[in-house]
Amino acid sequence: MAEEVLITPPGKITSFLRPMDSSKLKAIEEMNESPTHLTSSLLAVAFLTSFGSSMLYGYNLAVVNSPAVYIKDFYNRTSVSRNGTGLDGEALTLMYSLTVSVFAIGGLLGSLMVGMLVTRFGRKGTVVNSTVLVFIAGSLMGFSRICGSPEMVIFGRFVTGIHSGISLSVVPMYLGEIAPKNLRGFLGLVPSLFICAGVFSAQILGLHEILGKEDHWPLFLSLVVIPTFIQLMLLPWFPESPRYLLIEKHNVHATIIALKWYRAKCNIQSEIEEMQEEQRSLSSVETVSVWRLILDPLVRWQLLSVVVINIGMQLSGIDALWFYTNDIFRNAGIPEPEIQYTTVGTGAIEIIAGLIGCFTIEKLGRRPLIIGGFLVMGFCCAGITLSLVLQVHLPFMRYVSVGCVVGIIAGFCIGPAGVPFLITAELFKQSHRPAAYTVGGSLNWISNFTVGFVFPFLQMSAGSYCYLVFCCVCLAVAAFVFFVIPETKNKTFVEISQMFASKEAVPETQGLGHPDQLKLRKMNGYGTLENGSLEFDSSSSVP
Repeated sequence: MAEEVLITPPGKITSFLRPMDSSKLKAIEEMNESPTHLTSSLLAVAFLTSFGSSMLYGYNLAVVNSPAVYIKDFYNRTSVSRNGTGLDGEALTLMYSLTVSVFAIGGLLGSLMVGMLVTRFGRKGTVVNSTVLVFIAGSLMGFSRICGSPEMVIFGRFVTGIHSGISLSVVPMYLGEIAPKNLRGFLGLVPSLFICAGVFSAQILGLHEILGKEDHWPLFLSLVVIPTFIQLMLLPWFPESPRYLLIEKHNVHATIIALKWYRAKCNIQSEIEEMQEEQRSLSSVETVSVWRLILDPLVRWQLLSVVVINIGMQLSGIDALWFYTNDIFRNAGIPEPEIQYTTVGTGAIEIIAGLIGCFTIEKLGRRPLIIGGFLVMGFCCAGITLSLVLQVHLPFMRYVSVGCVVGIIAGFCIGPAGVPFLITAELFKQSHRPAAYTVGGSLNWISNFTVGFVFPFLQMSAGSYCYLVFCCVCLAVAAFVFFVIPETKNKTFVEISQMFASKEAVPETQGLGHPDQLKLRKMNGYGTLENGSLEFDSSSSVP
């Protein structure tokens, strides 16, 4: 006989079961099995959070390239006005390098704060509250020339880095928790698409015909406040993450309201039951610290997976590629005045590749995109080395190197650019997710800073062969994902965690004495079933 389970407050299991006729059971099962459609509310939240937060990361990566000469000149003139002498070449390069690299230092600091912030303010609350950092940074950089203070530029870059470090982790976490399982991949890649759009926007606005002039560079740096202001005006009207409200705040009423806001259909019982199942599977509903996450043997493979894909994302050579792109285009015979437009073209390729990833991830899955992306990048890195070595004897190899640059960019944006952040959300349940994002985000920023610091020395010592290092990294990460990380498409967080469970699950038939008994098994620790169970037999049920 089929029974109907009522929604209960978190932490409590009800034994109040009542008979349900077969037609009603069939209707509910069909409704639960049918995929949830993309609603305007889900799409609006994905666009708002990505537009006002994730896009700023891409913008700040590229914004200092175009006005580099003008910023250095400002630093030099300020030194003359203060000290009577200008900066020598080494000191000027050091100050500009600090301006660029301090962004990554701020990002590392921001990523370390994620766990504390999302636990205290929630997912949406953290996104909204962190906007104050953008306004502070925009004001510092925008008024730096008027105040004659290079320190304002450097500190502004540091503050924008803190905001980006927070956003890179919190936005995918928020979207992953509000999305139904059949749309989690699509919504999870929206932030990476907007990161590409941010890079492209900085490349377009940095053209000499727009804001690439000497008088405009403070405005160019401070434009980040505009998308953040739009986000601040609109995002607070949307609900918090339903999972955060139910599992961490124990607020069933607010959870139901949030789910009704984000879903096209009013039947949300199955989703709440799935969240309650996840809550019961946790040894503690309190947020796990980074140290406890590292020591927890039940999530060792999940944690190792996050470490590998986040480090591999940065050590793939994508950041170093941008360092060498202009030289590759110059060697290919592209005239110097046209190189900036060619670079803008690579930004357009990023967006196209990101769109392909967004619209294919729910059909192909996570594994094909990230494995295929790293393989393409690995082969193209080897192709760049080959073309740079042979172009002295074979002039046409210059164009092969340009094609390899395009291939690396496309391969990165289709999968490795966004899937690592999505997988970090999917491999962990509610209590472990903030700490996992702290680990993944901090390693991402450390690797980013390391590549930027080490690559010039690697290039001097290895020459054209330096890209073989990145080739090996890409192929190694692709192999790790192929052998270790399972496909997570259309699976709940509980199902994903059980795929990594270190103990064998109790067979379904065990524990059901006869058809009228319902046995609810409790989880041991993190996603592992144990033999002990909580039983409610038919004698305790209410007819």
